[in-house]
Amino acid sequence: MAKSSKLVAARKGRVLVVRRRSDRLWMFPGGRKRVGESERKCLRREISEELPNLRLGSVKLWKEVNAKNPRSGRKMSDAIFVAKSVSGRLKIGDKKEIDKAAWRKPRGLRLTPTSRYIRDKLFPS
Repeated sequence: MAKSSKLVAARKGRVLVVRRRSDRLWMFPGGRKRVGESERKCLRREISEELPNLRLGSVKLWKEVNAKNPRSGRKMSDAIFVAKSVSGRLKIGDKKEIDKAAWRKPRGLRLTPTSRYIRDKLFPS
């Protein structure tokens, strides 16, 4: 089982990303699972905490990644979900962790290693 869940939502050539306050790196929204929580429930909980006004339609598991990031050497253990539809305002819920949310083009962002991996696989240049 994956240790965390990530959401990939795209529309009009842009992807939904949030920026971590600690290092100002952008990432796909999501976070770590709690004990006994499924990957899907983790995703829904994390989205409701990070972006409380965001409404997700159905989500589909794209891939579970259990690998070592070739650039950073960091171990990845993520369930990556793709949303078919997303609506609502991008209001930040967890302001201690996240300082910005936006629909941005997938290239030209300073991404976390895991989010860079996801971007490169789903949105190759």
